[in-house]
Amino acid sequence: MQRLYTVPGETLTGTPWARYPRPQMVRQDWLCLNGPWSLTWGGETATIRVPFCPESLLSGVEPPPRCGEEMIYRRTFSLPEGWSGKRVLLHFGAVNRVAVAALNGVEVARHGNGYLPFSAEITDALRSGENELTVRVVNDLSPKHPWGKQRLDRGGMWYTPVSGIWQTVWLEAVPEVYIRSLTLRTGADFALITAEGVTDGTVTLEGRDYPLSHGQARIRLEHPILWSPEHPHLYRFSVTCGEDRVESYFALRTLSTQRVGGVPRLCLNGKPYFFHGLLDQGYWSDGLYTPAVPECYEQDILSAKALGFNTLRKHIKIEPEQFYYDCDRLGMVVFQDMVNCGTYAYLRDTVLPTLGLLHRRDRRLHRDPETRQNFLDAMEGTVRLLANHPCICLWTIFNEGWGQFCADDAYRRLRALDDTRWIDATSGWFHQRESDVDSLHIYFQKLHLGRKPLPQLLSEFGGYSCTVPAHSFHPEAVYGYRKYTDRNTFVGDLRALYESRLLPLVPQGLCGAVYTQLSDVEDETNGLLTYDRRVQKVRPEELADIARRLQEAIRPAGQD
Repeated sequence: MQRLYTVPGETLTGTPWARYPRPQMVRQDWLCLNGPWSLTWGGETATIRVPFCPESLLSGVEPPPRCGEEMIYRRTFSLPEGWSGKRVLLHFGAVNRVAVAALNGVEVARHGNGYLPFSAEITDALRSGENELTVRVVNDLSPKHPWGKQRLDRGGMWYTPVSGIWQTVWLEAVPEVYIRSLTLRTGADFALITAEGVTDGTVTLEGRDYPLSHGQARIRLEHPILWSPEHPHLYRFSVTCGEDRVESYFALRTLSTQRVGGVPRLCLNGKPYFFHGLLDQGYWSDGLYTPAVPECYEQDILSAKALGFNTLRKHIKIEPEQFYYDCDRLGMVVFQDMVNCGTYAYLRDTVLPTLGLLHRRDRRLHRDPETRQNFLDAMEGTVRLLANHPCICLWTIFNEGWGQFCADDAYRRLRALDDTRWIDATSGWFHQRESDVDSLHIYFQKLHLGRKPLPQLLSEFGGYSCTVPAHSFHPEAVYGYRKYTDRNTFVGDLRALYESRLLPLVPQGLCGAVYTQLSDVEDETNGLLTYDRRVQKVRPEELADIARRLQEAIRPAGQD
């Protein structure tokens, strides 16, 4: 296995990820706690670079602790001048998985979801001068909790586990009464802004003030500019309530399902739109779950756009909010997966469906009550965290049966949480009754449409493997669905896949297609970029025209 860097580790100086981590609710008074921490496990002690997990090259820990060992993170800090008399909040972007945080020996937070943020007010546990923060963590890879694609025996489509702190740790100073969260609901010409924790205040947008009454402000735009990947317009505003002030943004766009030309279509801003996508696993050769610098997200998004793609399916992972902000501002639709709980069975979940046994009742699958409740709680937390981001247009609940149970009930539960987006209840197979799309995965058969009278979505296909040995994690272990050593042959067959097999399906009802995948991931070399992002296997001029032809194919004659 090769050591591959996206950004060479020796170039990382100063505090990593020293960027305000919550782009949709920005305050001025904050302190980043990333950087060197002490890490202790099994009698060993090392210095670790937070927010990179110990299994990653960028952490600086070698050899890392074994996944499943308890680790203790420690660091000290002093509060900045000017914070006296304010309340202080401690935030963790994500810690995998069981985390117990203590300040000066006093427990202040306990959390068990490895993908969602958590916070605590720590004012009463603070001391003047130096404070010590400790975090006890163990990644037990429990299938009762969201675990994604981590596996101890990594290989193939399973990847190196990510333990411990893997997103930013930070402090924030707030007044006694402060805005706890913002909820944004928008349409074609309005925005409803709800501020939790306060009652009255002012929303300022484009130099105009709007009253915040009973925690809400409704704004109607006379000449609205709608968001799309081609024109990602954001409206930036601020909310002032007493001594508290936050900055945020929203976008205006609509999602609907309409019958156009005799077939159901997914419509963005009232018009049929083809969601030309890539599967995005969110793994990095040097940081695993965490890219070396925030700008890596922008580079991935712009690379995808240059090739003509307008959609990323964020696969079995929740990213730091920086990723979604970059998609918002740069113009990239996101299909967001929920992170799976439950066990995986190769025969049940892969072999039999691949052979065509795609239908199975799911009410008696994954029956453990704790596992089911943890998944539903995580689904709710995911929506609560990400629902303000206009880039997210579709939620995926279950992928290929992984952890699937009572999908119809889960669909209705998610619909109650968010009635503004499409829901893919069962991506791939084991379809039940409730879903907004008929979602297929096809790797080994001829591309075709499903049978349900719903908008058709090819939510995974392709997976052609073109290996660049000098930029491969494990050159001897190549994983993909068709293997190439010659780049020109690979590009020619990729174009033929779109031109001969996929494009003819669009007039028949295909509304979107997600090619596997954006980048190589460990053994998988089926990305359009290498794992270290140093080589782009396809040049923009070799593929970008496909995007234009897909949009032309989905629109009736004469419609712009």
